[in-house]
Amino acid sequence: MKTVAGIDMGTQSMKVVLYDYENKKTIESGACPMDLISENDGTREQKVEWYDEALSVCFGKLSAEGRASIQAIGVSGHQHGFVPLGKDGKALYNVKLWNDTSTAEECKILTDAIGGKEKMVEAVQNFMLPGFTAPKIFWLKRHKPEAFANLAYIMLPHDYINFALTGDYVMECGDASGTAIFNSIERKWSEKVCNLIDEGLLAKLPKIISDDQPAGFVNAEAAKKFGIPEGIPVSAGGGDNMMSAIGTGCVKGGTLTMSMGTSGTLYGFNDKSVADPENGISGFASSTNGYLPLLCTMNCTVASEEIRDLFQLDVRAFDDEAAKAKPGCDGVFVLPFFNGERTPNLPHGRASITGMTYANCSRANIARAALESAVFSMRGGLDGFKALGFDAKELRLTGGGAKSPVWRQIVADILNLPVKVPVNSEAAAFGGALQALWCLETKAGKKVSMAEIADAHVELDESKTTMPIAENVAAYNKAYEEYKVILNQVSPLYV
Repeated sequence: MKTVAGIDMGTQSMKVVLYDYENKKTIESGACPMDLISENDGTREQKVEWYDEALSVCFGKLSAEGRASIQAIGVSGHQHGFVPLGKDGKALYNVKLWNDTSTAEECKILTDAIGGKEKMVEAVQNFMLPGFTAPKIFWLKRHKPEAFANLAYIMLPHDYINFALTGDYVMECGDASGTAIFNSIERKWSEKVCNLIDEGLLAKLPKIISDDQPAGFVNAEAAKKFGIPEGIPVSAGGGDNMMSAIGTGCVKGGTLTMSMGTSGTLYGFNDKSVADPENGISGFASSTNGYLPLLCTMNCTVASEEIRDLFQLDVRAFDDEAAKAKPGCDGVFVLPFFNGERTPNLPHGRASITGMTYANCSRANIARAALESAVFSMRGGLDGFKALGFDAKELRLTGGGAKSPVWRQIVADILNLPVKVPVNSEAAAFGGALQALWCLETKAGKKVSMAEIADAHVELDESKTTMPIAENVAAYNKAYEEYKVILNQVSPLYV
């Protein structure tokens, strides 16, 4: 038996899957929950040592036979996090995460320093937003100067896992393009933006490698610690969205993927760099030697989870309650900004329920409105993708929301697209495994594209295919216009 391993470093848990690529099936998996440090100022952090512990737990849950079968490893990690290490490879401070909104002031300083938003987009194809890595690095310099003075390694979460496995310090274009210090068109670090943060920053950044190259090979220390074969390749890896694109087969034109987890993302593969930061679409690179324009919201399943807990309902009961309400919820809307928000850019945003009257104030309407709120944010993204020339034929849905028939129908109706769900629900970990396979095949001298590998290995669950219902589409077109009016009215409160 021969397998490739995919590791997904998620916000709430780490997962490892073993994929038997000869028989095309996942044979084992292991998971470990992750803690989160949260503060009222928008701070969202984790500790590096938690990542080391989680790796040990996940690999420890796999059989000895399974671990011995691993031929290559691919790593996915939540984007934009900042892992600051000293020369000894030890953490100098906590890992600031993608949903940390405590760096709004740093974003303003950097944007003003470069000459405004348009100049920033020219440099890094994105606005400078709190979710990105650059303001986190600047935050460390401003608030933890002693730690910044000792900074030797600047990593993203998936890069740290690569480093823990191989000891090598490199980065690939996909995750690098989410740092806001990388020019994805030129495929290199932006000297201009780096120097705004610190004139010595550029020299500390890692070498950029091609997406089909190995980041390194499992060293003796990691092999002994995790019980895995020494010397096997660890692929370049990438951000969770880049790996989910692979795991859902979104590696060629015509297909969009929507991921419904703690955050919500909508993205599509393109062979050239496109971006529309004004409408929330970031100009990212893919981890398959292409580009992955992407819209990200910081609150997706958050609203439904918080309101579900408030109602003290389990997931099935909450979905049943939401199913009782009509599309548009008779005018009840949820603004789901529990974590602040990135799209729209409202770092100080707050969640609310609005539109309630004596006639429509019901648990069913509020429950359904919580589900709809995440998809309304994506509707704006879809409109932006169409304006950029994307001719979307279908939507691949992944994440926790993909498991819900009610939510799948809401997605199909609001976006007016056929919704298809991959059989493998662990899209990021599976994508990591498939990228590892691509690396393995390329290293062996085989000329194979990532699209060919995805076509051969990404299977769709036909029983979950969901088509839009014309009557619902019409109702949601009207509700979406009302949602935009409400959003525009309250946004000035949270800028």
